[in-house]
Amino acid sequence: MHKIFMQDFGKKMAISCSAAFLCALSMNFFLIPAHVYAAGINGAAQLLTDVLHDWLNFNIPIGLLVLLLNLPIAWLGWVKVGKSFTFFSFVTVLLTSVFLSVIPISPLSSDIILNSIFGGLISAVGVGIALKFGISTGGLDIIAIYLTRRNRNASSGKYFLILNGIIIVLAGAIYEWQFALYTLISRFVNSYVIDMIHTKYQKLTVITITDHKDKMIAAIQDQFDRGMTIIPSYGGFTGRKRYSIMMVISHYELYDMEQLIKRIDPHAFTNILETNKIIGLFHTEEQQKAIQRMKHGEVLNNKQHVLSDDDFDYFQQLFNNQTNKKFTNHTPYLDE
Repeated sequence: MHKIFMQDFGKKMAISCSAAFLCALSMNFFLIPAHVYAAGINGAAQLLTDVLHDWLNFNIPIGLLVLLLNLPIAWLGWVKVGKSFTFFSFVTVLLTSVFLSVIPISPLSSDIILNSIFGGLISAVGVGIALKFGISTGGLDIIAIYLTRRNRNASSGKYFLILNGIIIVLAGAIYEWQFALYTLISRFVNSYVIDMIHTKYQKLTVITITDHKDKMIAAIQDQFDRGMTIIPSYGGFTGRKRYSIMMVISHYELYDMEQLIKRIDPHAFTNILETNKIIGLFHTEEQQKAIQRMKHGEVLNNKQHVLSDDDFDYFQQLFNNQTNKKFTNHTPYLDE
């Protein structure tokens, strides 16, 4: 188990380093020379650096500013979002700051359109690879997840759009509007490439066919607390009975879910579907943690828990009375 943990840790560190390098490369070679602004906190730091230099004649390294702007966000993520997710996100931010400081600003082209396109493309490769392995590049990812949890009816994509839109409008208002328009081109390329590498959907349906039903269910409930639908299945050629486990997860949980399935049953067949809309109960990561604490015997204050009163009463009774019993397929509390 320790070896698997170290391998996963080393892999995520390598991904963080690669994502940070690509983000810094896109900024210093393409976006900064063209006055086209990056997405998220990197773009905010870029705009603030320009304003301080042009209006106040005050120079501050953009790498340092990226790090400073991300510090309060890292604290928010550590307390409200998740320690593992925030740790690797901050590692990526820290490495991005270092690379921005050591890589010289060297424009490869004087064509602003080419700079916009390739700047957005290269950073998107870094961000997309990071997301594929359950890591973010910090900044707006953490803010959007936190705001989504506060307002459960909204998607994180909505907050990305609003927060990035503020940067674009400010860039156009303070400088020339053409820079804002070129930034929009860069953002479009960036979003399109990220969608190709990772997924544009916030929710995904995972269907796993396995011989190890009980182990798989126990592991998923222990790590994710996702509700599942268990479907008896039969092999088309062999006729052998197996089980299909269907659940809905967020796209941030995808990498960890893939690793869990491979660990429990390397021979499982898994189909991952893009989910447009969910009607019904879907627990956030924060709610899952509360359910997990209840499962392991921790007493939660009824006024402090993040679950609805009905959910709180249901799970409290379930774990008190049915600790060693299996979930039945007629439970009304399913996430699908």
